[in-house]
Amino acid sequence: MEIKIFHALWGMEGSIESLLERAAAEGFDGIEAPIPSPEHKRHFQEQLDKHRLSYIAQVVTAGNHIDSFTDQVERAVDLKPLLIVSHSAKDNMPFADQVRFFEQSIAVEKSVGIPVGHETHRSRAMFTPWTTAALLRELPDLRITADFSHWCCVTESMLETYSDDLSLALKRTIHIHARIGHAQGPQVSHPGAPEYAREREAFKTWWAEVIKERARDGAGFTTFTPEFGPPGYMPTLPFSRQSLSDLRGVNTWMTNWIRDTYIHR
Repeated sequence: MEIKIFHALWGMEGSIESLLERAAAEGFDGIEAPIPSPEHKRHFQEQLDKHRLSYIAQVVTAGNHIDSFTDQVERAVDLKPLLIVSHSAKDNMPFADQVRFFEQSIAVEKSVGIPVGHETHRSRAMFTPWTTAALLRELPDLRITADFSHWCCVTESMLETYSDDLSLALKRTIHIHARIGHAQGPQVSHPGAPEYAREREAFKTWWAEVIKERARDGAGFTTFTPEFGPPGYMPTLPFSRQSLSDLRGVNTWMTNWIRDTYIHR
């Protein structure tokens, strides 16, 4: 099983030229980022080609969610993304409306031929283990992007009592957002800190199971994006808003840990 690691552009400073050059130099397989505006799309593609980087497109639905999803997916097609990550629907939508949205999104996904992983994210339809499991049981073709840090935060747990729902989610995961959360928040201050050994071990186990399930499904690779967020999302000191950790340093640590854990074994 090949492991592909993508560089997240979230919170990173610098030009697209310098960011992609650095991603290539650091050995990333590609980048994950929102779809560029029409006027920047061609240049973005040129930079991807120049540095031989794959692309994971990010979609965030709003308003009429299926129209929003469809428009963004269609705009992403020209960039030939390896897959699409979508923040889909809303947590307060009635279940029947959520099912209808995902039925239509699966039809769009099949029409463009690009896999879509709907993210397990707070405020979205997949904000808890049980809401996600209900959707996955209803729709066999539905696939997810696993960001289980949100579930830890929402349930105030390390998901010990949600094993059945978690097991189903692991089977349906096609992409991993590699950020470690804890029972009181979606992001630890630093994933390498010894006080978060328990959380790190839990995520290690979950991600290893995703890799196994991908292999069982005949997939040739599993994709990870280390995706710790910038100050505001990252814990900060009071008054100064100084971040407790360096964003690039944290994501670099996570990247190296993934390589050591799942590639260089």
